[in-house]
Amino acid sequence: MPIFQTSPAQSINLKGRLMTFDRPKIMGILNLTPDSFYDGGKYIQVEAALIRAQQILEEGADIIDIGAYSTRPGAKTIDAAEEIDRAVPIIEAIAVKYPEAILSIDTFRADVADACIQAGAHIINDVSGGTLDEQMFETVARLQVPYILMHMRGTPQTMQSLTEYEDVVNEVAYFLGERVATLRALGLKDIILDPGYGFAKTIPQNYELLLRVDELHYFGLPILGGVSRKSMIYKKLDTTADQVLTGTTALNTLLLERGVQLLRVHDVKEAKQLVDLFFT
Repeated sequence: MPIFQTSPAQSINLKGRLMTFDRPKIMGILNLTPDSFYDGGKYIQVEAALIRAQQILEEGADIIDIGAYSTRPGAKTIDAAEEIDRAVPIIEAIAVKYPEAILSIDTFRADVADACIQAGAHIINDVSGGTLDEQMFETVARLQVPYILMHMRGTPQTMQSLTEYEDVVNEVAYFLGERVATLRALGLKDIILDPGYGFAKTIPQNYELLLRVDELHYFGLPILGGVSRKSMIYKKLDTTADQVLTGTTALNTLLLERGVQLLRVHDVKEAKQLVDLFFT
């Protein structure tokens, strides 16, 4: 019997396909940026991106999360046209070669999200929770696609200066609750919550949010845990992102034990083994 159990959560509709969360799902990361903190520059060409997509799928991911704008602290800003030029050709290529693949576009811009959904993506993953583009919520509601609502303050360039909280978990929950209510009022049905590890949070705040993430099950929505190779691990261990697969696996175990339904990871094979270990 399974050792862990996910917390009951609403399923999501992926263009007619239903995804349920009785067993945790895995989201594999495909960065199309030259400056992402871990694998920047590896997959900016279509051929390399297709090879990475194949690897993600073969290792057992349920979703491929495609990002064309680096959101690491202090990342360089690019305009929407460049973001679209990076993302759309690769989404189209993956959709043709792997038509059954579920694709997510990691963007905070409404026009980029719209273009990528038209190109074949299924999910919008917005690190800003709709705070950086006032058109995002209306766009998502019009498109009626699942939306990953993440907590962040400020921008990727300023967020690490905005870390004052009385209670980080309560304030993240309040932010998410307000945004969910707004989205519901616009008619959006499918929402996934992301507490935003590493975004406008200190290392101790990230760990408090991880240890109390089960408090977010109050909403009855799927929760995404994204801690893969982040600075909350490698800075605490005084090492680098490429040296913290073990730390990532340890924290993903804590997320699963607390009922998180979706893991966003660079290392799909190891995450799949973790899910198989605890949910079989």
